[in-house]
Amino acid sequence: MNLDESNIVAFLGNIFERRGAEIYLGEKVSMAEHMLQGAALVEASSSSDELITAILLHDVGHFTSEFGAYSPDDTQDKYHDITGRHILKPFFPPRVSECVRLHVVAKRYLCAVEPAYFDQLSSASVHTLSLQGGPMSIDEVADFVSNPYHQDAVKVRKWDDYGKAVGVESKLFTDYAPMLQKIVNGHLN
Repeated sequence: MNLDESNIVAFLGNIFERRGAEIYLGEKVSMAEHMLQGAALVEASSSSDELITAILLHDVGHFTSEFGAYSPDDTQDKYHDITGRHILKPFFPPRVSECVRLHVVAKRYLCAVEPAYFDQLSSASVHTLSLQGGPMSIDEVADFVSNPYHQDAVKVRKWDDYGKAVGVESKLFTDYAPMLQKIVNGHLN
């Protein structure tokens, strides 16, 4: 399928529909529940549509990765952050695609600069942190904060951490589709 501005949102919706029920990285919620809960949290905070989009799509790379779904037995990172950015970058503004790319790096950053942050991570997040390079070095921190989207990525990361509650009702992907299409159209036109 050749993706363009007329079908990218439907393509993403199809992924949510087909793969959203998959378990989220050893957590007690599905992938779709996780991302939709994050979007609801951002929406409740009265943040921008671009940040709602970033959290809604931050883990889309898990769905599209050629390396398969995450397993607690993994010994290598599968770079879902890079894969997600690769898919979104042609269609969404940098604030969205960069937050998707940086949400893993933001976890490493927070573990380096806020020692208590590590203590609140789930066991699955602790495991993936070890695969993703662990807490950042001083030089990595300096590089991260030089990125113009680092503050937004930290917000997305924190919302990511809270989107793991069992039994929380959320909107559906289709509820967000018009907003996503508006962002795509605004970015490409």
